[in-house]
Amino acid sequence: MKKKVSEALTPAQRAELESLARLPDDAIDMSDAPEVLDWSSAKRGVFYRPVKQQLTLRLDVDVVAWFKAHTKSAKGYQTRINQALREYVQKQAARRAGTRDGSD
Repeated sequence: MKKKVSEALTPAQRAELESLARLPDDAIDMSDAPEVLDWSSAKRGVFYRPVKQQLTLRLDVDVVAWFKAHTKSAKGYQTRINQALREYVQKQAARRAGTRDGSD
């Protein structure tokens, strides 16, 4: 499914946004959108969807079996594999950044 590209703002819309950006915070009426103080029931990732790339990847049978066995639904195992790969990439990036800083 392809996402629709947003249309450019009209000059009137751009002018309105610029005038709103110049307003001080206390001049903005937020009475219809009160500040949320309790985020305990908030859900992560509801609006943000990272760009995914579909590809064919060959993995060892035992690795796939492990992820399928340790995921509540069979549909979620690919997400778990993605999370594991992301953690690995982040740790490697942090390690390399530490090496460049001279701390390693």
